[in-house]
Amino acid sequence: MHPHPIQTPLLAHTPHGFFGREGGVSTGIHAGLNIGLGSDDDRDAILENRRRVVEAVTPGRSLVTVHQVHSPDCVVADIWADDARPHADAIVTDNPAYLIGILTADCVPVLFADAERNIVGAAHAGWKGALTGVTDRTIEAMEKLGAKRDAIVAAIGPCIARASYEVDDAFVRRFGEDDPANERFFAEGRRAGHAQFDIEAYVVHRLATAGLGRVMALGEDTYAQESRFFSFRRATHKGESGYGRQISVIGAAA
Repeated sequence: MHPHPIQTPLLAHTPHGFFGREGGVSTGIHAGLNIGLGSDDDRDAILENRRRVVEAVTPGRSLVTVHQVHSPDCVVADIWADDARPHADAIVTDNPAYLIGILTADCVPVLFADAERNIVGAAHAGWKGALTGVTDRTIEAMEKLGAKRDAIVAAIGPCIARASYEVDDAFVRRFGEDDPANERFFAEGRRAGHAQFDIEAYVVHRLATAGLGRVMALGEDTYAQESRFFSFRRATHKGESGYGRQISVIGAAA
């Protein structure tokens, strides 16, 4: 079975795909399409999975990823060795030779495109990167390549949903201190001193606040769909020794 990415009409004119765990060759706790070079998985399996992703979207292109560190930092795509990938959490490009990708396992993957000017971006927004502006930095980096903010669209892929994302009151306060209006992204928790965080809605809000007119969220919960997606939190709750990462990719049209 080969991987079949989730695609959205919003990015219809741009090669892209949100992948889950289906269609890969990894086994055990990483079973499926594990893309994580930092995971404790067989390296040959990871490389074959990465090859399958490229084949499914843009055969012949070079897949470009970064060493993700939950930062707001964005880089312009280039070819770098696996062990020399820049520490960043977003990538932009206007080069149709590249397929840029970011890895997630509950965090929010965001794909951006200015289809008219053929400039694309990809961001990994965990709570820390989302709060410190990784999506804003991605938009700014696209503008430096020539994109127009009001022409950029963004699609949010599979991520942990509010029902699955319990956080403590200190976490809620951190977001409230940044902006009191952020309280609306938290629902009452099932336990005292806790809340449920809607990180997908928060990222939609950040994108809209940044001036993007068209934003789409898939509403796919990584935690709740074990057969379809990898989930760091689910693996942690199950006491597993590691976890796989899925990839979301986009490229400039050829």
